[in-house]
Amino acid sequence: MEAWIHAQLGALLALLTLPEVGLSTVFVVSLVSATLLPLGSEPAVFGLVKLNPALFWPAVGVATLGNTLGGAISWWMGYGAERAYERVTHRSGELRAISWLRRFGAKACLLSWLPGVGDPLCAVAGWLRLPFWPCVAYMAVGKCLRYITMTAALLWLFPSAGG
Repeated sequence: MEAWIHAQLGALLALLTLPEVGLSTVFVVSLVSATLLPLGSEPAVFGLVKLNPALFWPAVGVATLGNTLGGAISWWMGYGAERAYERVTHRSGELRAISWLRRFGAKACLLSWLPGVGDPLCAVAGWLRLPFWPCVAYMAVGKCLRYITMTAALLWLFPSAGG
């Protein structure tokens, strides 16, 4: 049984290896990393672009799309958690620590790119029932700027040997 599990894991890792799958791997890693799971997608984007510099903009676009979709999933998780909380407690919860988020509204989702706090921020936006589409739009802008900045910076720090 253990050998079978290792074989299945090896097959899954082979399927997700860069550059064979490339953009789809960047999409999946970016989506998963934008949920509440601790995973960074920048190494996948950088790795793909380092192997194929012509994929800079497609990789940034796919990573932004995946990460924004993951942020939207977190928004819906927060929304569902808040509704479940209200059903159990029969009252609406308001935390003092998130009062600033309510004050800034959907614009606060521009900060969804921040490490450590960005992904929970999307869930809290759903919890507060901030408007979904404006939140997604601000998430997309913030995440796109992050991928452009991070990937360009890494390419500048680690230039190609040939040039």
